[in-house]
Amino acid sequence: MKMRIYLLNFLFFLSLLSFGQSDDETNLEEVTINYNKKSSKASFLSSQNITILSSDELLKAACCNLSESFETTPSIDVNFSDAISGTKQIKMLGLSSPNILISIENIPSIRGALQSHGLNYIPGTWIESIQITKGPGSVVNGFESITGQINAELRKPSNDSKLFVNLYASEMERYELNTHYNTKLSNNWDYGLYLHANTKDNSDDRNNDGFRDSPTGGQINIYNRFQYTNPIKGLVSFIDFNFVNDKRVFGQNEYIDDPSLVELPYPYWGGSTNSTNFKGNFKMGYVNPNIPYQSLGFQFSYSHFSEGSDIGFSVHDVEQKSIYSNLVYNSIINDTRHKIKTGVSFSYDNYDEFVNNMRIQNFDLDRKEHSYGAFFEYSYDNLDKINLSAGIRYDNHNVIGGFITPRLHLNYLIFPKTSLKISAGKGTRMANIFSENHKLFYSSRIIFFGNSPFVDNVWNQSNYFDLKPESAWNYGASLINSFRLFNNNAQLILDYYFTDFENQVVVDWETPSAILFYNLPGKSFARSFQAQLSYELTSNINILSAYKISDVKTDYFSGRLYKPLNPKNRFFLNLAYQSNRKSNGSLWKYDFTYNWIGEQRFPSTQNNPIEYRMDEFTPDINLINTQLTRVFNKSFEVYLGIENATNYKQMNPIIANDDPFGPYFDSTFVYGPIFGRMYYLGLRYRIN
Repeated sequence: MKMRIYLLNFLFFLSLLSFGQSDDETNLEEVTINYNKKSSKASFLSSQNITILSSDELLKAACCNLSESFETTPSIDVNFSDAISGTKQIKMLGLSSPNILISIENIPSIRGALQSHGLNYIPGTWIESIQITKGPGSVVNGFESITGQINAELRKPSNDSKLFVNLYASEMERYELNTHYNTKLSNNWDYGLYLHANTKDNSDDRNNDGFRDSPTGGQINIYNRFQYTNPIKGLVSFIDFNFVNDKRVFGQNEYIDDPSLVELPYPYWGGSTNSTNFKGNFKMGYVNPNIPYQSLGFQFSYSHFSEGSDIGFSVHDVEQKSIYSNLVYNSIINDTRHKIKTGVSFSYDNYDEFVNNMRIQNFDLDRKEHSYGAFFEYSYDNLDKINLSAGIRYDNHNVIGGFITPRLHLNYLIFPKTSLKISAGKGTRMANIFSENHKLFYSSRIIFFGNSPFVDNVWNQSNYFDLKPESAWNYGASLINSFRLFNNNAQLILDYYFTDFENQVVVDWETPSAILFYNLPGKSFARSFQAQLSYELTSNINILSAYKISDVKTDYFSGRLYKPLNPKNRFFLNLAYQSNRKSNGSLWKYDFTYNWIGEQRFPSTQNNPIEYRMDEFTPDINLINTQLTRVFNKSFEVYLGIENATNYKQMNPIIANDDPFGPYFDSTFVYGPIFGRMYYLGLRYRIN
């Protein structure tokens, strides 16, 4: 009561002071506060090393799908897997995407058979944000993460625009349409309908090698999302249904996709992939309104993916039915400094896979994999100094057996603006070698399991099931220092990570005209160092630069070698400009991204005929992407961009392109763009 009286007296005293002044003294001018919100930022206080990319960051480039969403961040490397399929692959800490847990709203999604093209099924406009976690990640999300996790959060019907339309067209005559429609069904229910469609009908051959630079075809992608929110009862849930149909045709310029011609001595090399994916998700979260900091979350997902590929004289048909469920309980011990997460999970995968390689090898690889596990994670949050997360999980897998996955993350504030993050943990996974190495079909390589073909010239499919699960330890440290430079904000991040494989399914490209899969005979490791500097040059200009060094080596039958087509050195620079917003809401945005990619080792071609040999290393390449966006108001904007502004073209990405049915044909020697400079144009329209 006394405090209330004191407060009233204080307010009365202030009113007396105001009344005693003239009008000129009491009237204040309008104050406008401009806050420069970063579209990409590193989590400073989290125990894990997380970089968050907002939807604004994704708009800096034409990120038509998830595989193209990392052009403006140095943590992820993106390149084409081969010179024919148009598929892009991503790498983190020097290792390819199968070593990364890729999830959609923390549900593992791009895995198994979806490793081949699954990143293309997540349109960029659907993504609300992306969290990139370096290191082993949390035990809550499973045991498969080795080098890190990429999690994409999708837009929510409750806070997305009522209507959103994005149109895109490129110089390659690739056209895309994205629409979002969101409506409120009742006080508690929101609904979102998301549609994506793309098509490309023309064939381009800018490097004049006789093959289309990218495939033709199209995709239809429909996503239905129901959101239930009841804050009084502490409930929120999502029910999602997603259907994708994607077809691509590729090959020589004269190739016609006609199945009746395959049985004839057809003179042109080519093929097609036809994929469908249906996925249903259910997520529910409950926050106990009576007991603070106590919550329960449940995730359930069912997916049915089917892909048929006819590539030259090879066939790869795969069907995968998967179930995933995860139950997570959150609470505290005594106070909010001590948090716990515990729960159980279950996964099931049914594969129906058939491979016919060059009509001389047949593999029937039907199999079932299932696992159930339990996990516990303890977190200690003392924001003054220490943030610690320690987790352990036990899983029982029908192939791997029972195993334990420990993980530890520690964040220590050395100084108020200097943070040191340390992590260690283990990851285990089953390799899906054909989907993860789908590019092998775009060559004449013969498949071998086990010993070298010079020792045991067989490809008995029973050797496939002798391949052991992959397991690796990942250790890392990251130093984050925020400071002032020339009176402006700057941040320096130094990362070092080391991945040490206990076992690995070695993918050996070192024998021309053959590809070998075998268990690791010795050591395999990846060292990755990255120095990143971000700087606010002005309130309108942000600069992000990074230098990365990767040392990735594996013991092959032929000896210890650098991983092929993996750059040792890379320099990255991004400049982002945004003008001040005018009263009508209009502004300009400009983004410039530069990549210098150092030399990469080619797989050995020394046993090829002279005309089909490649150099030992690739040349250095310089790539520039740039985009200009004009925002007319809060509803309408137009963007114009250039990819590969230097017009760099790899002129010889296909070995033996003049003899595609011969033993030396290989389109997997890709280290840079093959199309050259490419312009694109698009518009965005929204009703909030």
